[in-house]
Amino acid sequence: MSKYSFEFKKEVVMSYLNGKGGYTYLAQQYGISSKTRIQEWVAMYNKFGDEGLLRSRKQEKYSFEKKLSVVELYLSSEISYQDLALQEGITNPSMITNWVSRFRAAGPDALRPRKKGRKKTLKITDGNTQNKPVEESSVDTSAEHVKELEDELLKLRIENAFLKELRRLRLEDEAKMRERHSSSTVSDENSN
Repeated sequence: MSKYSFEFKKEVVMSYLNGKGGYTYLAQQYGISSKTRIQEWVAMYNKFGDEGLLRSRKQEKYSFEKKLSVVELYLSSEISYQDLALQEGITNPSMITNWVSRFRAAGPDALRPRKKGRKKTLKITDGNTQNKPVEESSVDTSAEHVKELEDELLKLRIENAFLKELRRLRLEDEAKMRERHSSSTVSDENSN
């Protein structure tokens, strides 16, 4: 994917806003592969101004709760990633795509912050050290277990709501198809 400069994006957006052409025309004029890219730029400019066209160099951190609420909103509605990003003030719609993919693959825990970098290894010394007994620390796993179960329950509720909505939409489509089929059969009988 080629990167476009801020000045270039702004010129294209201003051309559109000043009525110098539509998305398709401007994409051809400026040699941009897709009119969708111009639509995204215009939407980002309208929502965030110049900031929407700048490539963000800072790594925006979002909380687990924010990520989860955005994913829930996406899965429970028919909103596009682009529109959801604009609505939630997220300048990178592909970030939402990533969150949804991770959520579908591994559930809510996939959205939790992870430590980055290499894991620390134990230093091995020259054998003069004595074997020290390892102290076992008793960890209260019941709270962790409850949290895991709550996360799993949340995931299942979201999945259930999604499947119910999908089923409802399919039943509506089937009803419309039956209605069309019956009306076309009646009109065929009337014409004979």
